[in-house]
Amino acid sequence: MAQNVCPQCGAPCALSDRECKYCGEAIAADVNSAPSSNQRPVSGNQEYEAQMYKQQVAQQQQQFAQHQYINNGIDPAWPIKNKIAAGLLGIFLGGLGIHKFYMGKIGLGILYLLFCWTFIPGFVGFIEGIIYLCSNDHNFQVKHRVRLQ
Repeated sequence: MAQNVCPQCGAPCALSDRECKYCGEAIAADVNSAPSSNQRPVSGNQEYEAQMYKQQVAQQQQQFAQHQYINNGIDPAWPIKNKIAAGLLGIFLGGLGIHKFYMGKIGLGILYLLFCWTFIPGFVGFIEGIIYLCSNDHNFQVKHRVRLQ
């Protein structure tokens, strides 16, 4: 069964579809699927190569979609951090902003350090440490753009 592939989400669509039923993206008519009258007939070898190329493209799209599903929105390039260490740093040294420096947010760490004499960063750091420890792993990774050990 011949199919088009959505250029936006990669979902398979019927040849007659004009837009993707999943994301609503407009699908251009595949000019390679309908033979035109001014094209010369294709030899068996060229037809086989074209079919193999289409299979390779479909396989690559499937692998890409599977990779996105497996990673669940977490980029492998993000730095690796420990959620428990971040939480404990927030609870015990949050007034100095050490947990922010650990998480890679240098600007906020400096801000906490500048206002540590008001004890407000200590209170906020304590709350953030508890939030770090209580959040689930996936939400922690996506919100702070880190991967867990």
